[in-house]
Amino acid sequence: MAPLRRVLVRAAITYDRRGFGRSDKTLTGYSYGTLTEDLHALLTELDLTDVTLVGFSMGGGEAARYFTTYGNERLRSVVFAAAVPPYLMKTGDNPDGPLEKSQAAEITAQLTANQEKFYDQFTTEFFSSKGVLRVSEQQRQEALALCLQADKKAALACLNAFGTTDFRDDLTKVSIPTLVLHGSADATVPFAGSGARTHAAIPGSQLHVIEGAPHGCNVSHAEEFNRALIDFLGN
Repeated sequence: MAPLRRVLVRAAITYDRRGFGRSDKTLTGYSYGTLTEDLHALLTELDLTDVTLVGFSMGGGEAARYFTTYGNERLRSVVFAAAVPPYLMKTGDNPDGPLEKSQAAEITAQLTANQEKFYDQFTTEFFSSKGVLRVSEQQRQEALALCLQADKKAALACLNAFGTTDFRDDLTKVSIPTLVLHGSADATVPFAGSGARTHAAIPGSQLHVIEGAPHGCNVSHAEEFNRALIDFLGN
């Protein structure tokens, strides 16, 4: 009989945040406390260990908050990809926050008034740098279709959550291998006010900046994004 061998299985697991995609469109639960609880419920239900959390954009908030609420027992490493931490809103004690309160109010007003028009503009900016769309129109339309699956109240609540939640203390709890992956031309979540500060806040973290990439760098610069991610996972 051949000797038994341990087989290491790696898989990518994605899920739709509540209020978005095919998940339930709940009336409440859009604070980062509940959103992180949803993430933890997934990990425990599937009994996942040795996990690398890849938090893209708003999802970087759940990744950061997870350490404060649940620790790192199930985790191997974490990736903050074009992510919103440490704190987007510019305030008196957060002068480096890239999001002005007036800008946040304008975004909320635009989504409230006409979500179809808002998402059309948002997906264009999401994938653009220096005024040039960095993906095909088909790719942008696919992203737009995903946006239109969102419940409007969920989108409005999440706009508030990712703009006003302070993750600075959460980042001090991160003590496992960390990659910060960000586009240099990200106009949605500007690198200087987010990725650069996250990298500085986590001792020993790795940083990979994709030159010229917009917020949607995982699509516009997929080859470089995936290579950086896979190299990190292989360490």
